[in-house]
Amino acid sequence: MILDAVLADLAGRRGVVVDSPPGAGKSTLVTQAAGRLAADRERVMIVAQTNEQVDDLVDRIARHAPAVTIGRLSAGGYQPTARVAHPTVTVGQKVADLAGATITIATAAKWATIREGSWPWAIVDEAYQMRSDMLLRVAPRFERALFVGDPGQLDPFSTVDIDRWTGLTWDPLQSAVAVMLRHNPDLPVHRLPVSWRLPVTAAPVVAEAFYPFTGFEAGSTAADRSLSFSTRALGAGPLDDVLAMAAQTGWAHYELPARHTLRTDAEAAAACAALATRLLQRGAVAVSERERDGAPVTAARIAIGTAHRDQAAAVRAMLGPAAGEVTVDTANRLQGREYDVTIVLHPLSGRRDATAFHLESGRLCVLASRHRQACVVVGRAGIAELLDAHPSAEPVHLDVPVKFPDGWEANQAILAKLAEHRIEARR
Repeated sequence: MILDAVLADLAGRRGVVVDSPPGAGKSTLVTQAAGRLAADRERVMIVAQTNEQVDDLVDRIARHAPAVTIGRLSAGGYQPTARVAHPTVTVGQKVADLAGATITIATAAKWATIREGSWPWAIVDEAYQMRSDMLLRVAPRFERALFVGDPGQLDPFSTVDIDRWTGLTWDPLQSAVAVMLRHNPDLPVHRLPVSWRLPVTAAPVVAEAFYPFTGFEAGSTAADRSLSFSTRALGAGPLDDVLAMAAQTGWAHYELPARHTLRTDAEAAAACAALATRLLQRGAVAVSERERDGAPVTAARIAIGTAHRDQAAAVRAMLGPAAGEVTVDTANRLQGREYDVTIVLHPLSGRRDATAFHLESGRLCVLASRHRQACVVVGRAGIAELLDAHPSAEPVHLDVPVKFPDGWEANQAILAKLAEHRIEARR
């Protein structure tokens, strides 16, 4: 079992890294590792990157190890959610308030403010999204650490100019894992080889585009998963054609007419909203290894992903109250989450240029890897021509490791796959 091997390495090393592709059971590994360490009466600190991740981990660990006491370390304005309402969980703003907790969980930002106390074990979740400067501030608090994360998804980001630090060994925008391995190349790295989220139609596509050197397989088979509709499409239009394609093949590309648009393209936003609404109207049913008899694809099991917050707001406005709990958000906020069906507004749709932001492989990886059944991509015609007009030509900096995969190549790989599943919007 990989957990046994990871913990055995951790017992004799200062750190261990576990690379996890999308849906490979990263959260399960973190939960089980924390439970095993706590069962030996060892104090464990867990570092996550967002409050949502912290609350999810609190809930998971409390359910997995109901006898273990858990401390939820929070900022002053934090309002406890229903997920942390377990009898074994204590919420506090100071480490002293959680002295009786075997496992203490907080965001990296909160841990960085702690100046007292130490723990023999630490688990860093979503470690590739943690900035290296945060690791530097948190490291004095633990003796050994398990770093778990997905190397193919979004890197740490900043709203300020970072060119002044590029190439420096202490560049704060490097990920915690990258810096740790750069200075400790002998640390063991384990890899989870199976995605339990992505269907067999998606796992090889995502692996080839975003994980070219490690790869992974789908944990399910074609016979395990299917998507069908409880109502027929009378007078079927392009939306129904798109949904039929997605249900049959796991992918669909709804292509709007070529046009340069504003970032908040009203027509593209309306198309995303219309597809989600039509999916609900048709009464989609998802069969999987979890639900052998099928389960309805409710609004809560659908997500619409965009590159920018204003695009998400435009889609949300188009949906209106009828869509209920459909999740509409950016790739940054969808990271780590899972749905039956995802609808993606392509980051390059309607653009005149292909910037580094829109070409970033991690952004497209997140958007294309949230689904258990099918992914529908909405975009304007001309993305292939845009990529050809803006070849990958990022500046090369001294002492900066080359990042794989290249965003331009990853976009080309996904676009080649979508070309097989294209449905044009009717004028």
